[in-house]
Amino acid sequence: MAPTPTSDNRPEICFFDLETTVPQRRGQGYSILEFGAILVCPKRLVELHSYSSLVRPDDLSFVSPASVRCNGITREAVVSAPSFSEIADKVHDLLHGRVWAGHNIVRFDCVRIREAFEKIGRAPPEPKGIIDSLALLTQRFGRRAGNMKMATLANYFEIGVQSHRSLDDVRMNLEVVKYCATVLFLESSLPDILTGNPQGSPISQSSDDGKSSPEQPSPNMHTLSSSPTSENVPNLSPAGVGNSEHHPRISLLTHHIGGANADVSNPVQPDPFNMGLLRNEIKTEALQSDVTMEEKTEQESQDIDIAEGSSSYAGFLALDEVSLTSVNASLVPYYHGTQRIKLLHENDGLQLFCPCLRVRFGVNGKFLNQGGWPRLSFVVDASPSLCEILNACDNAAKTIFEDCRSSSVWKPIVGRNYRYINNPTVRLHIPTVANDNIARYAAEIHQKDSSGTVQKLVFSKFDAAELGNLIRGGIFVDAFFSLDTYDYQQNAGIRLVAKKLVIHSD
Repeated sequence: MAPTPTSDNRPEICFFDLETTVPQRRGQGYSILEFGAILVCPKRLVELHSYSSLVRPDDLSFVSPASVRCNGITREAVVSAPSFSEIADKVHDLLHGRVWAGHNIVRFDCVRIREAFEKIGRAPPEPKGIIDSLALLTQRFGRRAGNMKMATLANYFEIGVQSHRSLDDVRMNLEVVKYCATVLFLESSLPDILTGNPQGSPISQSSDDGKSSPEQPSPNMHTLSSSPTSENVPNLSPAGVGNSEHHPRISLLTHHIGGANADVSNPVQPDPFNMGLLRNEIKTEALQSDVTMEEKTEQESQDIDIAEGSSSYAGFLALDEVSLTSVNASLVPYYHGTQRIKLLHENDGLQLFCPCLRVRFGVNGKFLNQGGWPRLSFVVDASPSLCEILNACDNAAKTIFEDCRSSSVWKPIVGRNYRYINNPTVRLHIPTVANDNIARYAAEIHQKDSSGTVQKLVFSKFDAAELGNLIRGGIFVDAFFSLDTYDYQQNAGIRLVAKKLVIHSD
């Protein structure tokens, strides 16, 4: 009889996924509705065992219409399901002492698992290591497939439609990893040929030195080639390639061994497919921005420097300093051959300063990111001169965007609601960053009193309601903001990201 595996002798990778309720208010938290997992052999990437179960939440009212729209799991479906405490032994046995794998699990699924065990008064399972395919594929595969959502990746490789059910999603996750590893393996074999972007190929052209430009813009907008067809994408499914252990879908956790003809004169290079080497690289910090990985921009990463006291706002143009004929857009390199549209004014990145913008609608925090933090924005009236500049930006960026043949719909930056007399409006986004589960505003926020004295505001904690009390409909703000392009969830356009706000007192 074979000995029972211990936590030190559990080589299988556990791909797992959770479906949860969608919080309806701040502080409500998430309730697990379904747990699904597969155990995968790390040497052959084949499924060895699977388990899934619906889970009855403590409060069935948490299964809201928004939750049902997200994953299709209704109250009726879970009313007779076991509680989490009833499946906790099985979940613990699957996870404890194994390598955990999944898409965006560092920020979401791992946190929810720990919360669930703590809620029932049990010690949570501990991983031997964590492979988060969201961070890993963004780093290694790049954003050639568009955003890094599982549904987008699955569509890119034409392997089906994401069902948002746990067991189906983990199996899809494994297949996506296999496909990405295969493409990277082939590219590493013939980099000068396969990365040359032949006609009809979804592979983007890399820069000459294989690195991104040091002055790269946001990663949300990409040059998208036409969708791959069955004629130009090889069949890489298991049925098509058999079960050979020598297939280039190599192990996630083993070293790549060069062939007999490998060039021994070259120094040994780290294996780009050895995900085990990346365990220490995949830290929570890599996923802690307010926006998800597919939305994080380089401009927003600079917000930290601004929020820490930079007083220099050189480079922000007043409206009367902008020449419409000098507004243009350009594709610039971003990451692993991807490109992004950058808005320019006389060949410099365009950033604007607008004083005395009247707030039409105050801070909106009803939409949450995957970390549970509100995405903050507010709407201001747009003057005719601002509308002219933004429309010029829209036209310049949209022209390039249409040449990229993206399937997304371009959204005009200036909103017009004809129920109002002064109808043009624009939305200003207030970025946030989070470290160690503590969020803070990544825009510098000041307040100006009636005497004209300006004082920087220091917030002890992230509180959307507190900020909402400051930025209300009818007040005025001075805004320094960048214009960042995005292409996300079939929508594309220009986003105004606040760098500094000066709020006028009543």
